[in-house]
Amino acid sequence: MSRFFAGILLLFFASAHGQSISSDSLDAVRMRQLINLSEVVLRSNLDVDRFIQQVKEDTTFYKAFRNLRVLEFTSSNDILLRDKKAAQLARMISKTKQVREAGCRSTTVLEESAQGNFYKKDRSFRYYTAALYASLFFASGKICGESNIVRERNFQARSTKGMARHREQLKMLLFNPGKKIPGIPFIGDKVDVFSPDRRGLYNYAIDRAMYRGEDCYLFTIEAKSNLTAGQRDKIVIDNMTTWFSVRTGEVLARNYAMSYHAGFYDFNVQIEAELMRYKNWVVPAVLRYVGNWDVPFKERERGVFTATLYDFR
Repeated sequence: MSRFFAGILLLFFASAHGQSISSDSLDAVRMRQLINLSEVVLRSNLDVDRFIQQVKEDTTFYKAFRNLRVLEFTSSNDILLRDKKAAQLARMISKTKQVREAGCRSTTVLEESAQGNFYKKDRSFRYYTAALYASLFFASGKICGESNIVRERNFQARSTKGMARHREQLKMLLFNPGKKIPGIPFIGDKVDVFSPDRRGLYNYAIDRAMYRGEDCYLFTIEAKSNLTAGQRDKIVIDNMTTWFSVRTGEVLARNYAMSYHAGFYDFNVQIEAELMRYKNWVVPAVLRYVGNWDVPFKERERGVFTATLYDFR
């Protein structure tokens, strides 16, 4: 309530003294009024406007996965596909190692056990859940000349087709949750959780919490429970919780759920990403994914996977 009156007083005094307020400032005031701050955050004098801007512009989450392109690591992989009755359809459990030599990276399979029709006859992936996983954690052949530099989150969903397009769309949602994404059919603008058209559909909160021994701001976004069907159709992010390092501002963990239903295109996805520090890098430690996808010209796919990464070099 105090934040509400503070916003009203700000507008009143600015008007009384003939001061102009930019649309960006007004938008910041309105956004600030919607955020619930815990007592510990209130006492910390957090610059809420600056924090929200940091959340909107964050690239550290994507950077953590880009760091995998320049490091060696071992990965324990578990990819499971289920049928409509939740019974196992196919599964692959493996242990792999990414090695780097002369500026190139490649993946060595140390152990592998595949069940069901996980692979096609040519050993390509039968399921796009598996293909997505591989594009994140496996190097196909020898890949050279990569870097971990993040200039912008520029995914190429518009320039790809078929399964490659669907994988890129999911990468957009994975690395850019909460921000408007062009090029995704039907849902691109509905991902923007800070849009004036959607912010009234969410509850926002900032708290303090420890993660792996590091002090963090815990930022939570959750769709309101009393939304109508029409309002629910305007959003894609159901909830998202992110741990931001107080010291560096980097994302150290993120859990989120997304869903959308449009007749011939629907999905329901839950992701948990645990990150860790390795020397000067933040890298993925554990990624858990549960997804139910139905896209045009493909059978519905129900996939679960867990990646555990360690032995970074």
